[in-house]
Amino acid sequence: MFKPADLSRLTAPDESLFLEIAQSAWDGLPDQFRALCGNVVIQTPDFADAATLKHFSMESPYELTGLYHGVDLTQKSLLDPAGGPDYVFLYRLPILLEWCERGNVTLSEIISHVLVHEIGHHFGLSDEDMHAIEDAAD
Repeated sequence: MFKPADLSRLTAPDESLFLEIAQSAWDGLPDQFRALCGNVVIQTPDFADAATLKHFSMESPYELTGLYHGVDLTQKSLLDPAGGPDYVFLYRLPILLEWCERGNVTLSEIISHVLVHEIGHHFGLSDEDMHAIEDAAD
């Protein structure tokens, strides 16, 4: 039986553990999906910055759970100057809030969902395509 004293042991994952969960979600995605992305760096800041929120006309930093920033491989050319990696931002505190509010999925499932959807939207995939990728994930 759960006792109120047990609440002292409940804590949200810190930045390091959150990034580990995100990296595990990335590693579990189908190889062909990850290959389309090329060199992607996963970042897990607490929130999107003010400029990003303004760009998307969002008033609250809790509205945005993730963002893909970069050029997908279908748009890159060998003639382009060498650029840096693309980034997927998984905003930790909005994702944790969604996890707490939903209560019916694991944190790993939510992180995987946001990761797939950010990359999928960037590539122009349909929701059905993204659900198939999520279903194929380890």
